[in-house]
Amino acid sequence: MSGGVDSAVSALLLKRAGFEVHGLYMSNWEDDDSYCTGAQDFQDARATAAELGMPLHRVSFADQYRERVFEYFLTEYRAGRTPNPDVLCNREIKFGICLDYASRLGAQRFATGHYARLDHGGNAPVLLKARDPDKDQSYFLHAVAREHFARVMFPLGELTKTEVRTLAREAGLPVFDKPDSTGICFIGERPFREFLARYIPTTPGDIVTERGEIVGRHRGLAFYTLGQRGGLEIGGRAGQREDAWYVAAKNLARNELLAVQGHDHPLLVSRALATGPCNWLVQPRAPEFESQIKVRYRQADQACRATVDEAGALSIRFTEPQRAVTPGQFAVLYDGERCLGGGVIERTTPH
Repeated sequence: MSGGVDSAVSALLLKRAGFEVHGLYMSNWEDDDSYCTGAQDFQDARATAAELGMPLHRVSFADQYRERVFEYFLTEYRAGRTPNPDVLCNREIKFGICLDYASRLGAQRFATGHYARLDHGGNAPVLLKARDPDKDQSYFLHAVAREHFARVMFPLGELTKTEVRTLAREAGLPVFDKPDSTGICFIGERPFREFLARYIPTTPGDIVTERGEIVGRHRGLAFYTLGQRGGLEIGGRAGQREDAWYVAAKNLARNELLAVQGHDHPLLVSRALATGPCNWLVQPRAPEFESQIKVRYRQADQACRATVDEAGALSIRFTEPQRAVTPGQFAVLYDGERCLGGGVIERTTPH
C-alpha cells in the first residue's frame, strides 16, 4: 500500500474476490524535507485500509534501500552513466526483501498496483504486458527473479487508469483523485540536480563540439544524460546556425561533454548495443533470435536481432537505428506481449 489509488484499488479488487487482505506500507526514504511525502502517503494508506476494513502493517527498509539501490544509483552517476533505480528497487526491495517480509507475516500471495499481467498457466509464471499500453510497467519488472512471480498478483493488469479511478470513486476510497507519483522511486519529486549535488561533487568542465571547439561549460558529467536538450546554456554565436544543442557523449578522461546540433544528428543515433548479463524470465531457445526491444520506459517496441553469449549478455542490432540509447539504462526484450528479460546497457555502436 503506497498511499496511492493503484494499490488502493488492487486491495479493493482482492477483497471483492474473497481474499483475506492485509496492507503493507513501506517507508524506504526517511529524509525529513519538504519533498518527502512519506508521512502523507502513510496517512492516505491508513485511510484506505480503514475504508476497506483491513489491517495495515508498516515497515521501513530504508537501510536496505540505501545499500542495495541508492549506492548503485550514485555509483552509476559518478561513472557518467544514467541508471534506472526503479528497476533495481523492484528487484531488491519490493519483490525481494518486502515479498519475504510479507511471507513472514503469513501472506500466501503478494499483490501490488503495478500495471502488468502474469500467466500462471505453465510450469513457471510468464510476465506479460498490461492490457493498457499507456500504463504498462513490465519494463520496470523485467529484473525480478522469475521464481518470485509465483507468489505475485497484479490485480490491475486488465484495467486502464480511467477504470481504476472510476472503481476508486464508486467505492468511496479517499485517494480516488490523488495525483500519480513521479520522480525517483521512494525519493519522490524534487529538483534533481540539486538533490544529486548533495551526494556527488560538481566537477565543471568544457562542453565541446565534434570538432573539439569549446562552446560552453558543464557543471559535472553526472548531471547530464545522452540526448538531453535543456540545461546546456550554450548561447547563439555570430555566424553559426541556431539549431538546438543536444548531449551526444561524455569523455570522463578529459571531463568533457560532447554536444551536437540537431535532433537527429548522427552522433545521437545508434545501430547496436551490448548489455551486461541479463535476467531471463523466458530462456532464449537459440543464441540468436528476432525480438522486440525497449531501451527506455514508454518507448514503442523496436524490432531487433539479439545474440546471447555464454555469460547471458546481449548483443543487439536494431532494425531501425535508435536515438539516444543510454548506457546505464536497461534494454528489455519482448516477444509480443511476453517480457523475455533484459540487462543494463553497457555500450552502443554509432549509426
